[in-house]
Amino acid sequence: MCCFFVVLVSAGPRVASIIWWLVQPIRWSLAFGSVIWPILGIIFLPWTTLFYLIVFPGGVVGLDLLWLGIGVVADVASYTGGAARRRDLSYYPANLP
Repeated sequence: MCCFFVVLVSAGPRVASIIWWLVQPIRWSLAFGSVIWPILGIIFLPWTTLFYLIVFPGGVVGLDLLWLGIGVVADVASYTGGAARRRDLSYYPANLP
């Protein structure tokens, strides 16, 4: 069950972004000027890319920055989530040469 959750959290926003891109390509082309930014967003910052697409139509003002911040925090947490647990394990070397 834990592995299923990890796969869902890591692949979920990427799959959702690709499906959304296929369903509404006009929204993606309006939000991002070229095709390279959405591809990089899907690969490296999937949650932030999704949140940006949600808040983009009205412009990024006010509480929209909060939503983008939540997306950035979710992306950073998905990349660094296991670091604290690895320090607690006695058999995992803490300091590698």
